[in-house]
Amino acid sequence: MEFLKSDGARTGLFFGATSGVITTIGLIVGLNSGTRSITAVLGGILVIAVADAMSDALGIHLAEEADPNTDHGHVWAATIMTFLTKFVFSISFAVPLLLLPLTTAVAVSVAWGLFVIVVLSYFLAKSQDESPFYIIGEHLGIAILVLVFSHYIGVWVAATFG
Repeated sequence: MEFLKSDGARTGLFFGATSGVITTIGLIVGLNSGTRSITAVLGGILVIAVADAMSDALGIHLAEEADPNTDHGHVWAATIMTFLTKFVFSISFAVPLLLLPLTTAVAVSVAWGLFVIVVLSYFLAKSQDESPFYIIGEHLGIAILVLVFSHYIGVWVAATFG
């Protein structure tokens, strides 16, 4: 675990995991609300796991390279960790969809995603000597807003174009 002691790896881990969770549960909720199709939801997860993980990794790579005080090791650690964590967390949401009925799988996915946000927020707060309750509440609030907006976007798309 020496790799995780690097600032770049921590950056990639927190960014990739958070982005993987928020993006994927937003997509799951929105696509489910708009289509009620396991094919659409599962396809969306697989696209997020690959294309969005690569996109976020490149975004972190460029952002880190833009800092003149950042060395190449930091840049590549952040890039690789962003891709790996985004991919793994995003793809983990396919498991409930493969094992459970769609409605149950969506609920399990949301619960799993919110749990990951709580755990990440707790470790972040502890590492910065902050109150875990405030940090967890702030991050859960943002995640819940994403879910609400995603649901209503899916409903609107279905009503408008369905």
